[in-house]
Amino acid sequence: VQLQASRGGLVQAGGSLRLSCAASGRTFSSGVMGWFRQAPGKEREFVAAIRRSGGGITNYADSVKGRFTISRDNAKNTVYLQMNSLKPEDTAVYYCAADWSIATTQAMGRRGSYSFWGQGTLVTVSS
Repeated sequence: VQLQASRGGLVQAGGSLRLSCAASGRTFSSGVMGWFRQAPGKEREFVAAIRRSGGGITNYADSVKGRFTISRDNAKNTVYLQMNSLKPEDTAVYYCAADWSIATTQAMGRRGSYSFWGQGTLVTVSS
């Protein structure tokens, strides 16, 4: 499975940016796709995730709730992360992740639940 994320960018605080991540190779109708991020000198942290099947159950980190929205287009094997009201503390390298066998919503927020990772894309929010 290959995950290809769109290019990030530089945005002013309060602005918006949308990331996309397309999966290719051996994909499944079920499973989870999500986003993590890693700021300089910090651990990689969970941002948001969405189930590909059913109602598309989502899970968000508290730090992005109400500002970020994750969505999916299963026909395109693509997940999107709409980021609004961006803050300087959102500056990080954003990584797309996927796995086809994450059992619980809680597990969707764990880095170790994901088997496949994209290459990372830098998002910089200026103050």
